[in-house]
Amino acid sequence: MELGIWIVWLVRAPWIAVILLMVIASIPSSKLRLFHELVWSFTGRGKILLPSSSQKWTVPQKYFAHFYVFGVAWTTLLLAITWMYAFKMALLSSEEFMFSRHLTGGSHVESQFKVWRAVFLLFLMEIQVLRRLIESFYVFKYSPFARMNVLTYLGGLYYYAAAPLSLCVNLVAEFISEGKDHTSSPEFDLLSSLSPLMKLGWCQLVGGIIFLWGWLHQRRCHAILGSLRENPSQAKEYIIPHGDWFEIVSSPHYLAEIVLYVGLVIASGGTDITVWLLFGSVVGNLSLSAGETHRWYLRKFEHYPDNRNAIFPYVY
Repeated sequence: MELGIWIVWLVRAPWIAVILLMVIASIPSSKLRLFHELVWSFTGRGKILLPSSSQKWTVPQKYFAHFYVFGVAWTTLLLAITWMYAFKMALLSSEEFMFSRHLTGGSHVESQFKVWRAVFLLFLMEIQVLRRLIESFYVFKYSPFARMNVLTYLGGLYYYAAAPLSLCVNLVAEFISEGKDHTSSPEFDLLSSLSPLMKLGWCQLVGGIIFLWGWLHQRRCHAILGSLRENPSQAKEYIIPHGDWFEIVSSPHYLAEIVLYVGLVIASGGTDITVWLLFGSVVGNLSLSAGETHRWYLRKFEHYPDNRNAIFPYVY
């Protein structure tokens, strides 16, 4: 097996493992009770961290900021390298972009189109992790008592390493396998380096709009959550959040995350298995967390709004 293929499957394998783990964990069987408890002891955080979890194996939930510091640095690096690689391949004209949509594999123009598409996906990921970094310092006020399992912490670091890479891993594999050496190195021009992004296809346009829709709603929902702990006296207090998508689901910030990943899948053209696996792992993980959060709200508040679902309106 070629090195490039090994790299692709090395990135895909953990997403497949996460999906299988989440599927098994979602099966409501008493025979799997110990498995369910094991999963939550490793993945729980904040208010849904099992009381039995040893504090020895946990870290403060405010360490979420580490994910975004690392995510911004890594995504920025990948974006810069991919962008420069795309620019050096030679800029595409509008006609070449239109023609590339009718080509099937192997052509130089098609390769250029894929590279610029990867640049676009990484750009979307960049604005997501950058906003999350800002929120971790200026929006969220984590309770000093909120903890998360150390494995959750390590998994978060891995996620922010593998997620951006998943958006361009096929490009990396292709480059390694074919050993492409694009000697064309035109003088860098900012306008010229941005113009190809304006000429991508309808999938990128629709995907980008859906991504921004989810991005904006997640920003609003995070602002609502952050406002619940504006005063130090509220450190131990839990309040029912209201506003935006909180009126229909208990974890609208998770729903918004799924929406923006739908945008990434569409912007990728919908044919990249790695992006689909990344999407599946995100949906599985957030759905389970949202379900547990919803049950916590129902136990905690006697008069919790009965019109709210866990994460998907009118469904779950």
